[in-house]
Amino acid sequence: MSKFKLKISSRLLKKKVRKQSYSAPKHCRFCSSKEQLETLDYKNIDLLKGFMTERGKILPSRVSGNCYRHQRLLSTQIKIARSMALLPYCSLHF
Repeated sequence: MSKFKLKISSRLLKKKVRKQSYSAPKHCRFCSSKEQLETLDYKNIDLLKGFMTERGKILPSRVSGNCYRHQRLLSTQIKIARSMALLPYCSLHF
């Protein structure tokens, strides 16, 4: 009987490490405080830019930590600001 040592792919190792590592659950920024919800408006460009990448894409809720309700509200406000030319649709530099 010969013993074979099975090789584990690097992809599976990374997946195993991710499962073992613990990360704190993300909390919605807007659910915790009522005053933040009032500032969630298409005119508040500084707040909206924090939820976009440098390429101009909207961050998903799994990255930003928002709940589904506030993520939808946030994305509609970003889209309104884009249509009013307050925010760019994409970056100018590649």
